[in-house]
Amino acid sequence: MASGTALIYDEEMTTHKLLWSDPICDIEVPERLSSSYEQLKSYHLVERCVHVPAREGSEEEILLVHSLEYLEMAKSTQTMNEEELKRVSENYDAFFFHPSTFRCARLAVGATLQLLDAVMAGKVQNGMALVRPPGHHSQRNAANGFCLFNNVAIAAEYAKLKYGLQRILIVDWDVHHGQGTQYIFEEDPSVLYFSWHRYEHQEFWPSLKESDYDAVGLGKGKGFNINLPWNKVGMGNSDYLAAFFHVLLPMAFEFDPELVIVSSGYDSGIGDPEGQMNATPEVFAHLTHFLMQLANGKLCVILEGGYHLKSLGESVCMTVKTLLGDPIPQITGEMAPCLSAVESIQNVRAAHKPYWKWLAYEDTSFLQNLSTKSHLLKKANSNPSTEHESKLTNNNHTVKVERFLELHMKNILFPVPPIKTATTGSKGSEHFFPEHVQLVKEMDKTEIKALVSDFYADLVKEDKTLLSLGSTLAILDKILKKEVCNGIAASPAAALSAAVALRHSVRFGFQRVLCVFVGDMQIIPNTEDGKMLIINICEKEQFVLTNFLLLLKDAEGNDFFSAVLGFILPVAYSYQPNLTVIAVGPNRSLGISGISLLVALLQGLAESRIFAVIEDTEISLMQSVAKALVGASTPPFGIYVPPTQEKVNKIKTLRDQFQQEWKMLQCSGKL
Repeated sequence: MASGTALIYDEEMTTHKLLWSDPICDIEVPERLSSSYEQLKSYHLVERCVHVPAREGSEEEILLVHSLEYLEMAKSTQTMNEEELKRVSENYDAFFFHPSTFRCARLAVGATLQLLDAVMAGKVQNGMALVRPPGHHSQRNAANGFCLFNNVAIAAEYAKLKYGLQRILIVDWDVHHGQGTQYIFEEDPSVLYFSWHRYEHQEFWPSLKESDYDAVGLGKGKGFNINLPWNKVGMGNSDYLAAFFHVLLPMAFEFDPELVIVSSGYDSGIGDPEGQMNATPEVFAHLTHFLMQLANGKLCVILEGGYHLKSLGESVCMTVKTLLGDPIPQITGEMAPCLSAVESIQNVRAAHKPYWKWLAYEDTSFLQNLSTKSHLLKKANSNPSTEHESKLTNNNHTVKVERFLELHMKNILFPVPPIKTATTGSKGSEHFFPEHVQLVKEMDKTEIKALVSDFYADLVKEDKTLLSLGSTLAILDKILKKEVCNGIAASPAAALSAAVALRHSVRFGFQRVLCVFVGDMQIIPNTEDGKMLIINICEKEQFVLTNFLLLLKDAEGNDFFSAVLGFILPVAYSYQPNLTVIAVGPNRSLGISGISLLVALLQGLAESRIFAVIEDTEISLMQSVAKALVGASTPPFGIYVPPTQEKVNKIKTLRDQFQQEWKMLQCSGKL
């Protein structure tokens, strides 16, 4: 199993810079790279990464995507004077040449391929390449939007050629549409390309018809090009998460990629003058974490845009921290997507329904985007401010966002517990668990008796069950005191242990505890005060549903993804727990790989605090869940089987029933 995170940075890529005045290009500055690297250093992340040197991409590698004529033109700029460089630059939309541009662009290609090789050869599990110039706008014969060579597209072609890969997922979370990448792969079913982007009904650059949701690919590539257009500015964390839950992740799990590459532009983050979005840096930790569950963890993150230096630097750090396996900060902001985001999500689902099994029975129809069409009319009739005024406002805004981010990062960052994963066990049982699982001592019998008689006497009726709580309480206490991040306990009575764990956590002071219980629950805790939210995955109806007591019947096998991505994750993110308890009792209807993936996905919540309690006969399940908790990649699911119509309808009924309370469930315009 590969481990470690590669980081690639070469200062030479900062020599590419604008030599003349150009109000469009002046935001693409060398400091984008150097200040991001400094920010990584200040968080002591650089020394934790595996250093991989950059190299120049070869001409053969560049020709995997670009034409020889275009390569020769780029090469010829190395000896040009400023006047000549300016003239060549004017042939392209929003691009500038410097004598060092060709060399920097070759380094950007080579750095991307170095990262890909390190991941594919198993030298590291994942990594990030900080490169300039970026790549996703560049086309076979044209520089465009600050991009000379399409780094990510070259990497995908290279991976297919060198490693024989047949399924590559490219996720482009830059705020601009990567039309270059779309054009290169739109007829290619071996590359699934997903891009969200500021669009505003084609008003925003690159202002292309083919950036809308109905551009789904061509020929054999139909269904493999996913455009999610944002039709207004100000999109935030919940909009981005909703896009992942209701569009990208179900498609990605059905596609089952062998490699994931991110076109990682951070102009979709708060404060950016280009994007004008409101997503805060920690959202990129959550998005990265989700993508780490695909392709056996093989993930290459390649820098694209990002023009507010503080927002960019913090977002890069959040991404790298997550790649390294650090606990994930709690997401901030109201967990409710805006109507315009829900309209866009619904339209993408409708456009792709003919091509994806998971959408076959979903209730999808196109919407008119009414929430933003009227706003465009107002915009057309308004007076544009002078350029001088907008420059002044921009400068004030930049300073404000810097101040906000200083405080925001202090609020959301927290000391990483010294131990990641704990369990109890006798001496010698370490070899039973993956390395990095720490053994802790069970709680003393007298201590348990005192605790139980004071607080849990109504739950615990026999001595045998009482003593079985030694493991549960010992690990839970360490999680509650933040001495360990997560833990796993074996129990002869998982339902009882879970009930005690929930009450114990609330008594400790936790205001919101999420419990996902797989199997027969037997003991139903009181959830009326909202301090506990229980989702039970089981085979038979056991109780009356309320907003804090939810039941999912049979989420196994083919129905697993629609249940987890379409229901459990949206509800859990809407609730924002301080602790997650995952319990597996008798008669579980979920397989080992499903439970392990569920554990992995839920680590995005509650600063990754998870307590897993499992029936003590479930040896293989214990080992698999322990692997998920330490951050080993989750096992592959095998051939994708689509959900049945009956199950899709059941999830939809649940969504309709609960989406007013748990707003992240909203994915269609019928609210």
